[in-house]
Amino acid sequence: MKTVLVSLTLVLFATAALAADAAKELDGAAVAIRNMTSSHQIPSSVLASARCVAVIPNLPNAGIIVAGKHGGGVVSCRTRAGWSAPAFITITGGSVGFQAGIERQDLVLLMNKQGEQELSAGHWELGSEAVAAGASTPGTGGVESNDWKTPVLVYSLSSGAYASAAIAGSKISVDDQTMRDVYGPNATLQSVLNSVRPPGSAQAFLIALKEVAGK
Repeated sequence: MKTVLVSLTLVLFATAALAADAAKELDGAAVAIRNMTSSHQIPSSVLASARCVAVIPNLPNAGIIVAGKHGGGVVSCRTRAGWSAPAFITITGGSVGFQAGIERQDLVLLMNKQGEQELSAGHWELGSEAVAAGASTPGTGGVESNDWKTPVLVYSLSSGAYASAAIAGSKISVDDQTMRDVYGPNATLQSVLNSVRPPGSAQAFLIALKEVAGK
């Protein structure tokens, strides 16, 4: 009996810790999207054209994956009722080396209709043809809203060009464990992005997204 109680206690502690991690990820995503838009790093015209927005806050230094490291984040897509509940994702792969002076960075991935369709598969390998650095201001050399041909535009708090190079060759996958912890055992990417009610911990992120990108 004592063993059962100990095991149950450990499970409850683990579940609470995972829920706290998910809330921390959502709060970090809200801060990241606000920071990038308040500094006009992401033009409002580009945000208004995005079908889905993924945010990977506090990505470890030196590309997307080094010796097993990876980044976790959230993605939300437009629906008729507004922005969907956020799905939890991971981004792994990439091989760009150390960028001096940068320990962590925030990434924002904006997806057009093609990007939304690719995302719906749940596992998406991002080739160099799928990714472009987003322009922060006209004339900076990045892609602007009227010339958005790649499925994904990438913005980084440190350098858009670096981020674009770093995620080419990486893979976006569903964070199944976090999805189950937050939405239940039957949660899927499609159900969360299309019909699931968002948790209370997602409100700050969804409010930020609505404010910067509209409905």
